Amino acid sequence: MGGMISYTVAVRALCEFTAKTGDLDLRFTPTPTAQEGIAGHAVVASRRGDGYEKEVSLSGEYGPLRVRGRADGYDAPANRLEEIKTYRGDLARMPANHRALHWAQLKVYGHLLCAARNLAGVQLALVYFDIGSQKETLVTEEAQASDLQAFYEQQCRAFIAWAEQEIAHRAARDAALKAMRFPHADFRPGQRQLAEAMYKASTRGCGLLAQAPTGIGKTVGSLFPLLKATAEHGLDKIFFLAAKTSGRAMALDAAATLTGVDRAAPSATIPIVPLRTLELVARDKACEHPDKACHGESCPLAQGFYDRLPSARAAALLAPILDRDAVRATALAHQVCPYYLASELARWADVIVGDYNYYFDISAMLYSLTVQNSWKVSVLADEAHNMVSRTRKMYSAELEHAQLRALRKVAPESLKKVLDRVHRQWNALEKEQLASTQPDYQVYAELPDKFTGALQTAITAIGEFYAEHPAHMDHDLQHFYFYAMAFMRLAESHGDHALFDVTLDGAGTRANSTLCLRNIVPAPFLKPRFDAAHTTALFSATLSPWNYYCDMLGMPQGTAWVDVESPFMADQLAVRVAGRISTRYQHRERSLAPIAELMRDQYARQPGNYLAFFSSFDYLDKAARVFIERYPDIPVWQQERRMDEAAREAFIARFTEDGRGIGFAVLGGAFGEGVDLPGARLIGAFIATLGLPQLNPVNEQIRQRMETIFGAGYNYTYLYPGMQKVVQAAGRVIRTETDKGTVYLIDDRFARPEVRALLPQWWHVDVA
Repeated sequence: MGGMISYTVAVRALCEFTAKTGDLDLRFTPTPTAQEGIAGHAVVASRRGDGYEKEVSLSGEYGPLRVRGRADGYDAPANRLEEIKTYRGDLARMPANHRALHWAQLKVYGHLLCAARNLAGVQLALVYFDIGSQKETLVTEEAQASDLQAFYEQQCRAFIAWAEQEIAHRAARDAALKAMRFPHADFRPGQRQLAEAMYKASTRGCGLLAQAPTGIGKTVGSLFPLLKATAEHGLDKIFFLAAKTSGRAMALDAAATLTGVDRAAPSATIPIVPLRTLELVARDKACEHPDKACHGESCPLAQGFYDRLPSARAAALLAPILDRDAVRATALAHQVCPYYLASELARWADVIVGDYNYYFDISAMLYSLTVQNSWKVSVLADEAHNMVSRTRKMYSAELEHAQLRALRKVAPESLKKVLDRVHRQWNALEKEQLASTQPDYQVYAELPDKFTGALQTAITAIGEFYAEHPAHMDHDLQHFYFYAMAFMRLAESHGDHALFDVTLDGAGTRANSTLCLRNIVPAPFLKPRFDAAHTTALFSATLSPWNYYCDMLGMPQGTAWVDVESPFMADQLAVRVAGRISTRYQHRERSLAPIAELMRDQYARQPGNYLAFFSSFDYLDKAARVFIERYPDIPVWQQERRMDEAAREAFIARFTEDGRGIGFAVLGGAFGEGVDLPGARLIGAFIATLGLPQLNPVNEQIRQRMETIFGAGYNYTYLYPGMQKVVQAAGRVIRTETDKGTVYLIDDRFARPEVRALLPQWWHVDVA
């Protein structure tokens, strides 16, 4: 059956669509890591003869479909096609629907091979390779080419109606996007410049760093040009990634505005652009039954999940905006899990809004789907000044000795021996450090082989234990297993981009140490993610200096840089440097009274709402105490440690149009960015510090490594991260072109040329 080829589908995606049935079953049976899977495939291939072909590329056509993929291996002398699956534990426990899916994939590959090489038949072999014992279990079947063709065509026919619907959706989407107009009468100042830079980056297929001031409409200004580029440049999807929930909400609002959807009553509107916009939320926030396990015998929404998925999927894609509420409503109406329905919808959505981790994390879903399906995607990262700290955390791992000590007392008997071995090696490491000149904190050039060997043995043993006892529930064991696996996964790629350090508290038998693989340069991990995207655009009000972000994140060669002109004028914001005050740690106590007096004087001149930022809760508490004692008539409210959402909202609610007073907050905390208080709701800010990270042994080690790699240890470790927080905090004051306000930069170092060079160009700074 020939025809116009207009839809390409991977063999795996085709079979997951047509051959997955029954329950969602995520019972805790540990699967091998990606590295173990690759190693397992290599072991199987190494056992084969000379005529064995690995990774055989195959493709075929049916109607408008092109089906393509890579078969794991073909033994030509034996005429045997193999699909290799790595596993742990008891093969008999593998759910039947998993086995059925494996056979479906192998049969499709079997047809494609027979068609490509004109074979009358082929032996199909599912090779199950046990990572623990290194044993293979072969399940074989002789298949005739005609039977395989019939099976292949049956799968294609089951998918073709969906494919034709997707072809029609894409054609309608692209036609509407080409005709789409900017939703406002005109661009705001700076917004056009941002939009043009975004579109040009997509035209060139290069990366982009865009520094764009708050208040120009960055979300619409970046989404609009990439939606236009979607039609013009043949993009499959746009991923809009945000650091916070508020960023996701703005992206969903922007998508609704651009496509003509009323967010208040989405189902009552007919969009002018048939765009599928999906919001991804964390599993713990989407789960309807947190007390139940993810399998059909426990959770009603997992039971028969794949049988009910087709109708849920079809219904969901009729919604104009698939935000959290819309996905949940559809999922519950069809009795399926909302979280896993959203994961399935990611395959069919045009714009996906979620957290950074969905694309940049070590096991990121959107990244792996992009690679598997060869999607052409554009990635937008909002508030991208957060990317360095967020991605460092993604590629760091910690282990605490106290956690292992507690586990040894309650672990199953069969695991005590391997856990004791880890404990002994850990004790030896602590003993060696206690005897050294730096007992509290030490960085090691190499990972300790005996310890990592013992830990890997323990991981394998725990994995095999869980494979044999899938119903065993022990949170301590599970947590240790996950942390240990994360640690060893990063240990495999340890290098200059990370520090291996040991922090030791106490002494003797009471000593407790924390082992940390501390990522400090995320670039090596992020590079494949940038390479997989057509273009990645990072934007924020604070992305200076651009080379710091390029170096730390590993932006691709040829990445463009744009510094969008500010719509604000210098006369809107009075910026004053209080150069006679030092906020250095040794001068903190002496700084409290002069800071209080400066704040009182400004408030007396111009009563209204102010924010005062300090580098730590300790400094904030002392400053607030002195201020309240001296000037009790001025209203004050304070950020507290570990505020919940309600408390944060109450703090912000104090900033009313006719309000008066000073809110004390921590620089770099919840109120230092992402807070929008236009007009009289906020008329000024006091920033009492450069926001430099604390001087401690960890940061000093980072400084040394930064000096070695980039030749800019102090700037990359202290100055740039600190000043980014300062500019973000000051950015709370001027939000619109009619706002006016005052910012005090309190520290003599703000007068230094190298520090002032990091402040926004449109500011006029007075040094007192």
